[in-house]
Order: sequence, then structure tokens, then C-alpha cells
Amino acid sequence: MDTKNDILEKMLAGEAVSMADPAYSGAAAFIGESWRKCQEINCTPMDIAETRQAIIDKLHIDMPETSFIVQPFHIDNPNGLELGNNVFINYGSSLMACGRIIIEDDVQIGPNTMIVTTNHDFNHREVVLHAPVTIKKGAWIGGRSLILPGVTIGENAVVAGGAVVTKDVEPNTIVGGNPAKLIKRLDPK
Repeated sequence: MDTKNDILEKMLAGEAVSMADPAYSGAAAFIGESWRKCQEINCTPMDIAETRQAIIDKLHIDMPETSFIVQPFHIDNPNGLELGNNVFINYGSSLMACGRIIIEDDVQIGPNTMIVTTNHDFNHREVVLHAPVTIKKGAWIGGRSLILPGVTIGENAVVAGGAVVTKDVEPNTIVGGNPAKLIKRLDPK
């Protein structure tokens, strides 16, 4: 039995895991190896097509031919990232995908954006909590945004640059600020 995979599967399923669990060290080693592979990719001059292929080869991310992640970037669990078609993730992204990140078709993500699916239990800080982030079709995430665990960004929504998104964003809206609040409703057409 591979206890590392058991822990990683619990994370992807949204279950809490304890860093004190002896099996956690295997999952932590896997995450460390993912960071090392990102560093290899980030430190090698490549065009966008070469970067895309290196991400597929080294991190085994299932990336549609029309989707791109620009280097440098970081991801802790490549198995937790699901990419749709025509997704563009600009440079400097940090994807904490242990709790699963689902990015649907036609999404654009600005530079230096952080998407986080993990947090710690405030009463038991060795316990790591996991909740997925879903970014629906056609959403646009402005640069330096922070999207926190459990958030869904609605279809065609816009997150203004620098926003801290702590709760779900309705479809066809613009949100911004810290915490992100509704700025405007968009015409769904």
C-alpha cells in the first residue's frame, strides 16, 4: 500500500490530514519533488511551446494543446490541476492544488496570481484542511489576485487585479478589493 498516495488522495477529496501522520512525509516528499521540477522548468530558457511540453513531460499535467502556463510558476500537486481548453496562466503563478484546482475552458489568469486550496485548522495547526477552487468558463482573473480555498469563480466573471477572493463570485460580475466585493454586474450576452 502506498501511504503517500493515500494522503494525496485524501487531500484531493477535500479531507483534512495531519502533518503528524507518519504517512504525511511521503506526500510532503512528492510535493517537494514537484517544486524541484518546477524549478528545473523555470530555470531553463524556453519558448511557450517548449515550456508547455516540459510541464507535460516533467509534471504529467494533462494540458490541452490550446492551453498554456507561462514560466516561472509553482505547483505543489500537479495531480490536483484540471485544465480546460484555451486556458492561459501568465507568469509568476502559484498553484497550491493539493485540494484540487479546476479551471474550465476560455479562462485567462493574470501574472503573479495565487490560487490556494489548503489552510490549517486554527485549533490544531498540524491539521491541513483542503477545499477545491473552481474557475468557470470564460472567467478572467486579474494579476496579483489571491483566490482562497473553497471558492468558485462564476462563468464570465472578472476578478480585478489584486483582489483577495474569500467567497464565491457570481457569474457575469466584476469583483475587486480585499476582501473582494461586487463592483459591477455584466451583461451576460
